[in-house]
Amino acid sequence: MSTLDLYANEPGATGWEVPASGAARFSWEYDEGRERLLALYQKGKDKQWDGARRIDWELEVDPYDPLGTPDEAMTVHGTRHWAKMTAKDRGDLRRHYASWQFSQFLHGEQGAMVCAARIIEAVPDMDAKFYSATQAMDEARHAEVYGRFLHEKIGMLYPINDNLQSLLGDTLRDSRWDMPYLGMQVLIEGLALAAFGMIRDTTDKPLPKQILAYVMQDEARHVAFGRMALRDYYRQLTDAELREREEFVIEGCYLMRDRLRGVEVLENFGIPKREAEEMSERSEFLRLFRKLLFSRIVPCVKDIGLWGERLQRAYVDMGVLDLGDSSLDALMAQDEEIAERLDAERFAREEAERVAEVEDAIAEGGGGRA
Repeated sequence: MSTLDLYANEPGATGWEVPASGAARFSWEYDEGRERLLALYQKGKDKQWDGARRIDWELEVDPYDPLGTPDEAMTVHGTRHWAKMTAKDRGDLRRHYASWQFSQFLHGEQGAMVCAARIIEAVPDMDAKFYSATQAMDEARHAEVYGRFLHEKIGMLYPINDNLQSLLGDTLRDSRWDMPYLGMQVLIEGLALAAFGMIRDTTDKPLPKQILAYVMQDEARHVAFGRMALRDYYRQLTDAELREREEFVIEGCYLMRDRLRGVEVLENFGIPKREAEEMSERSEFLRLFRKLLFSRIVPCVKDIGLWGERLQRAYVDMGVLDLGDSSLDALMAQDEEIAERLDAERFAREEAERVAEVEDAIAEGGGGRA
């Protein structure tokens, strides 16, 4: 079935074109590179995986409760709208919310794939081009697995959110080579990592947990790449140039914060847009969710050297300034450990099943001889 037949809302045009600007840069130096970045490139090669094989697609998913979301986490919980809903309505709502969330993940991954290609084209250093090539493959794989999950397990998609599309457009239209790094590697990837992590750590459903854990293992490398490249480059910029980047970060953070409402879902259940927005703002769960979503962005922005007074004031306004002292390295190490643990658990289960099959076969053979 065509993806266009599965959209809950009309996506409009079947595609989106963003006019490109800037230069394609070649380097004739092939033998020099930053040791840390080349090590990350090697890790990117070593950690490639096949989404069709590493993920257990035979796991069942209830499309009406794909993430095991508790009632209290639903935006409409405790309202008159929730009280009027039947059990079927609430299942439909869970399906729509999961579809909306994973659809934004999917669209974001396609955006990340395009941005990685743009970085390959525009970045002046060969070591960064090498690494970006591995990231483009990673992002293609992520789009593949999110698309498969939505098609096969939920059977519904949502169009790209306006705010996410706006930030992607701003990132891609800018002619400066560092802006795809800043917009994608720091803002969009950082936000995605936090969103993935919240669902990974709270869902009791094995298939989405697998998908998110394995994607996060890759995404942690991407954020590390952005940190390395931008930290080195931003040390060379003037105060005025740094302020321009900080303004971009401020605008992008407000856009991404406002993206996280899922108002489109509530409108599909007959709730007026203004009321849906007010409910989203009042939701204690979403308030916590929005704050935690910046747990990867704020320390990264501080780490790369964008920490001017205006940016700090914006983070105070958002209530996330204190996240600047979080340890990104510890979070990324945790992402790696969780993915490896899931692999080990699955391999242990499969090995136990193989042993049991052999033992059964031996027992049956012995019984036949008797």
